[in-house]
Amino acid sequence: MKRKIVRFDEDKCDGCGLCVNACAEGAIQVIDGKAKLVKELYCDGLGACLDVCPRDAIIIEERDAPAFDPAAVEKHLKKIGLAHGGQVPGGAARSPLAGGERSSSHAHAGAHGAGHSGCPGSRMMDFSAAPPAGASGDAPSQLSQWPVQLHLVSPMAPYFQGADVVLAADCVAYALGDFHGKHLKGKKLAIACPKLDDGQEAYLEKLVALIDESGINTLTVMIMQVPCCRGLLGLAQKALETAKRKIPLKAVVVGIQGGVLSEEWVR
Repeated sequence: MKRKIVRFDEDKCDGCGLCVNACAEGAIQVIDGKAKLVKELYCDGLGACLDVCPRDAIIIEERDAPAFDPAAVEKHLKKIGLAHGGQVPGGAARSPLAGGERSSSHAHAGAHGAGHSGCPGSRMMDFSAAPPAGASGDAPSQLSQWPVQLHLVSPMAPYFQGADVVLAADCVAYALGDFHGKHLKGKKLAIACPKLDDGQEAYLEKLVALIDESGINTLTVMIMQVPCCRGLLGLAQKALETAKRKIPLKAVVVGIQGGVLSEEWVR
């Protein structure tokens, strides 16, 4: 059948792997230094990977290709360990409010037929619980600078000089109850969304400037467990590869129901 599907310009692709992290269906791998489709039937053709490519090497074209297969994606995600919380993309029909699209390239709702939500990180889930007994009072904010959105942050701001910096995905502070007290205290902050934010090549430049020009001491990247969030860690790793200075890099993965799933120094 003829349909829209991803193609990679190998002359432009530098094998950075950001598209691998951005693809919620696990359809992309870097092979021999170039991004390639694992199988065409894993690619939904909606182009969620487009925004993260710093080299403009990803093209959406219309050509003969096998139909997108949600059931095959389910099996593939389970096999490679990207199905989170024991659930996979067919869990629930998506509401227009679940995820809040910022651009048409992320409008997965209904695109694959009834019951398939497209991006695993956009599925509706309800894990309501009663507040713990005795929980009261206001926890003090540990935010010590402004602005925090990475597009607005100036790498040359004096408070970044020699600082320990947390680079957090937008959703992290909402999912992690002790974010301020345990993870932000004594550190400076920048936030970003690797899936929905535009202009991520500017993010790469700012991170390199933070490392080389501001001389930050350490960088802690905090991401959610959903596959599309891993692009933020990939961006930080790319920045460290590009920068002249080498600094410690910590990766913290936060569960969608709260809590830290993993925390390790990766550099």
